[in-house]
Amino acid sequence: MDWLNQALFGFYPYVALAVLAIGSILRFDREQYTWRTGSSQLLRRRQLVLGSILFHVGILAIFAGHFVGLLTPIWVWDALGVPHGAKQMLAIVAGGGAGAMCLVGGCLLLHRRLFDPRIRATSSFGDIAILVLVMTQLLLGLATIPVSLGHLDGGEMVKFMTWAQSIFTFRAGAADYIADAHWIFKAHIMLGLTILLVFPFTRLVHMLSAPVWYLNRRGWQIVRSKRLAAGTGE
Repeated sequence: MDWLNQALFGFYPYVALAVLAIGSILRFDREQYTWRTGSSQLLRRRQLVLGSILFHVGILAIFAGHFVGLLTPIWVWDALGVPHGAKQMLAIVAGGGAGAMCLVGGCLLLHRRLFDPRIRATSSFGDIAILVLVMTQLLLGLATIPVSLGHLDGGEMVKFMTWAQSIFTFRAGAADYIADAHWIFKAHIMLGLTILLVFPFTRLVHMLSAPVWYLNRRGWQIVRSKRLAAGTGE
């Protein structure tokens, strides 16, 4: 099974990251008017506001925690005097809280998409599919907590930190660090990489947006009022 471990955790990360980077650049360059969330704010606003706040606050906290936790060199934590066990507990408590918040918000947003006829009619397959993928990833992440509680020394976490930092620094043998990791962690990593892979082709691209870019967006958008459209028969 070593070849499979190398393929999934040694090569697939680079495929996912390459598609993420190149796909996002090409979409922004060629299809700027599709670079949006497709908001359904005018439909069932109250549930959207609550769900959106919970979801976005939770997912931003999760992203920041993963980014800092995985990519901060281990020697930095050691220099700061932060024990691996303490960092593990922080990840469990903070990550669990943010994950639960994001899951509740995501459930509200998914409920709107699936069970409100008007919102369902304006939703694409991709809109629903990416939300389902993110929700599944959240469940997998929360499912890792009981396993993590069995590794409170932080040793398991160090494996994933070393793996992630080896990937981003192009060091050989990255997959070897997590070869013996629990399957739930591997499933969590695999789905996370898959979400990065499909990222450029979904509504998630709005996460990379800054409003200033819209000032220089190419092309024109024609908008007709209802009265004008009715008068012209269009």
